[in-house]
Amino acid sequence: MRTVLVTGPGGAGRTTVAAATALAGSRRGARTLLISPDDIPGFPVATEPAQVTDTLWSVRTDSAEHFRTELLALQDQLSGVLGLLGGNRLDGEELTELPGSGQLALLQSLRRAARGDWSRDGYDLLVVDLPPLREALAVLALPEQLRRYLRRLLPQERQAARALRPMLAQLAGVPMPAQWLYEAAARRDAELAEVQALIEDRATTLRLVAEPGPAAEDALRTARTGLALQGLRVDALVANRVLPRHSSDPWFAALAAQQEKCLDHWREEWAAEAPPRELPHLGRDPQDPDDFTALVALTGGDAAPAVAVDDRGAGRAEDPWWIEESEAPDGPDGILVWCLRLPGAVKRDLQLVRRGSELLLTVGPFHRIVPLESALRRCTVSGAALTDGVLRVRFTPDPDLWPRTG
Repeated sequence: MRTVLVTGPGGAGRTTVAAATALAGSRRGARTLLISPDDIPGFPVATEPAQVTDTLWSVRTDSAEHFRTELLALQDQLSGVLGLLGGNRLDGEELTELPGSGQLALLQSLRRAARGDWSRDGYDLLVVDLPPLREALAVLALPEQLRRYLRRLLPQERQAARALRPMLAQLAGVPMPAQWLYEAAARRDAELAEVQALIEDRATTLRLVAEPGPAAEDALRTARTGLALQGLRVDALVANRVLPRHSSDPWFAALAAQQEKCLDHWREEWAAEAPPRELPHLGRDPQDPDDFTALVALTGGDAAPAVAVDDRGAGRAEDPWWIEESEAPDGPDGILVWCLRLPGAVKRDLQLVRRGSELLLTVGPFHRIVPLESALRRCTVSGAALTDGVLRVRFTPDPDLWPRTG
């Protein structure tokens, strides 16, 4: 299944481009599912996939319902503890969603789509209308982060056998975590793993949508490194609502000139990753599926580069991080160089910390804790350098850990 994740700075029309992308894919014969948290004009409002055309379905994520369902299920699991504490159960009618519930509801929708819960025949194309760019980065990083927390707080390998748990509780003087807690953590980890696999799949790409202008230019420049840090592959930068180049109206002409200046910068900065694709301004907000069809038609039909689904992203989905072997400058033993592509990163904003089998990376406002490859775990960090948007971390084999030959 090909997956296209659509996001961009707020107010740039990402939902519009997501809908047009889904429609373009379905018109090419791909069984397509569009997931969005918003009501889209002319599309069914349903929390289960509803058919739009012969090959297109759409579903709206319901964060409030997801929050109620999850909290009531947790309440049932904790019923014994709540009874001992004298707690009063909450009814579903009195529950209102908390901040962050929309992110978890979106992850649940991605998991259901990846598992094929919504269709026995599956889908060829999944188009996901994500939140604004900074929030989308946080959502896409969440599965990896939550799985790490679960492994640290409730490591499965440290579970005690059920028969030993009462004795261990007496020896330790504190109650041991209940077996159901480990089982619940294992289920959550498996669910999060499915979503993480979808996000990291080579057939998954990110489609950025931005209206050319100074604010969007700053937002994309800041987020560009964050996208690379998370290993997300951008298949297109869609310049949305592009105005006609020539106008006799001075005010209108000034806006068009400002857009063109921004587009020139994007053509230079994003040339190697995702050259901008322009989508003309409709002159109004889309009001029905015909308007979304017009967006496809305005750029040349079903193969419209701004919204069509092609193999461009999948074809360029080479691993953005790789390991090279190099000769040590002061000895015969070779060293390993871990190369991390981080376009837009600058040395002053970069922090690198090795802790056990993990590497803690900070680039400006973005953070990620990355597990090291097996070979790198048996090495010590001997240096790092940032050159041409690639961070190269040098690892020297540890003689005490590296197998000896000869």
